[in-house]
Amino acid sequence: MEKLADDIWIAEGDIVDFHGFPYPTRCVIVRLGSGDLWCWSPIALTPELKAEIEQIGRPRHLVSPNKIHHLYLQDWKEAWPEAKLWGPASTIRKRSDLVFEAPLENEAPAAWEGAIDQIWFNGSPVMDEIVFFHRTSKTAMLCDLSENFSEAFIRQHWKGWKRWIAKPWGIMEGKGYAPLEWRLSFVRRKATRTARDQLLAWNPRGVIMAHGEIQRDDGKLFLERAFAWLS
Repeated sequence: MEKLADDIWIAEGDIVDFHGFPYPTRCVIVRLGSGDLWCWSPIALTPELKAEIEQIGRPRHLVSPNKIHHLYLQDWKEAWPEAKLWGPASTIRKRSDLVFEAPLENEAPAAWEGAIDQIWFNGSPVMDEIVFFHRTSKTAMLCDLSENFSEAFIRQHWKGWKRWIAKPWGIMEGKGYAPLEWRLSFVRRKATRTARDQLLAWNPRGVIMAHGEIQRDDGKLFLERAFAWLS
């Protein structure tokens, strides 16, 4: 785990296979004013990671930002049975084996103690995503709405023709776009632009995404570039 600022950490997970493409994984952990931990996009839970987490608090909120990032929720719930599960309705439908709180949309639950803001990007019929903002560190969290791979990662892990499509798709450093197939599915452009404008209005200092190089400074400038595809 790496501490980014007061009360916010990231934990790097394994590289996983997503339809034949290797993807790194990442979790964000925020400590709320009460000391409870809010955990975004839980990764594979190893004994070492569990011990590190319990040094700073106990997870009380396990958050799936979209219906792709759900694989390890049950493991974290088993480790911390008192934790609540949160996600958009699309995640809840996909994981009918788990018991969630009310679906996440545009208003952050009161249980998060005012530490986290959120915006619901739902302009695509294919997939939606909840984007979060940690107020005190001014950090935005995007799961797949920005993928920001380094050339070194692509060169090492993506082989053959897959390596050559990363840059044209815009998912590398320099653009940091959402995946091409998802961008093409945003048919509700006006609603998506409204959500983007709300995101920019937060004026984030840092930006964390699940896949790729995080942005520690100039977060708003990064997001303006990452959403340049949205005309």
